[in-house]
Amino acid sequence: MMPENNKITYGLDIGGTKIEIGRFDNQMTLIDSWRVPTPTQNYQEFLSVIAALVSEADQRSGQRGSVGIGMPGIIDKNSQVKSANVNCATGKHLVADLENTLGRSVAVANDCRLFALSESCGGAGDKLPVVYGAVIGTGAGGGLCVDGHLYKSSNNIAGEYGHLPASGTLLRKYNLPIRQCGCGLLGCSETYIAGPGLGWLYQHFGSGTNNTTIFVSDLRNQNPIAIQTFKCYMDFLGSAFSTLVLSYDPDMIVIGGGLSKIDEVIDALPIAINKHLFQGVESPIISRAKFGDSSGVRGAAILGHQYA
Repeated sequence: MMPENNKITYGLDIGGTKIEIGRFDNQMTLIDSWRVPTPTQNYQEFLSVIAALVSEADQRSGQRGSVGIGMPGIIDKNSQVKSANVNCATGKHLVADLENTLGRSVAVANDCRLFALSESCGGAGDKLPVVYGAVIGTGAGGGLCVDGHLYKSSNNIAGEYGHLPASGTLLRKYNLPIRQCGCGLLGCSETYIAGPGLGWLYQHFGSGTNNTTIFVSDLRNQNPIAIQTFKCYMDFLGSAFSTLVLSYDPDMIVIGGGLSKIDEVIDALPIAINKHLFQGVESPIISRAKFGDSSGVRGAAILGHQYA
């Protein structure tokens, strides 16, 4: 049991396959964490599983902790959810339902935005005024933090760079088709720069596989198709990130997600960004995430602490 003067905060990271909960102290130090499968088809079961996690956390803490939650997808200005990974929550008033279920205030935000919050508060971008956190994995999303707080916008979508249109100049340069995005739009940057997009590019340029692990191995072995793919990929990624620089002028861009583990991507990114900026403007510091895969749970806890 924790001392009474040490207010505990719970961060929940909800994904399409698992829900992870972590207990954090006032200094945002992780006490413990555990996971359960995510119910994705039954909303009442989904709420009940979250309630059970929070109840267990209360028992472990000997107090009622504050709650912050990260969700994949969009939580709009009316607190309604649109999430392809957790179908049962789409269209629901998640915040109100959780507050009724848990009997306390609940803060909910997009998981990529909470990655940014974690990295701006004690993470790679700690104490920098403007930090953008970009996740490049199965999808491409992110968030903007100003002075350690998430930037607030009308539709709660500031920083959704993955759904800005890919550069028409680059599509023409590499003779690529305009791809359908899962969001319903055509030609989103995500379809070229997220993990599946990189795999698609590798296959498009002539590889017999879209496996990104094989791509990385082939790149390091100087495979010509992998080299051609990497050049194209970095052009698109640099273009996408240049829009972040021109829109937000951050002091640092922190990178997370599976593709952030590829050294060649991180090393080449500043030059790739600068190619798409006009003279006198330069890429900010590019850094890997300090907390890596733990940033989602930690960012959710920080949000819960800030809004308690």
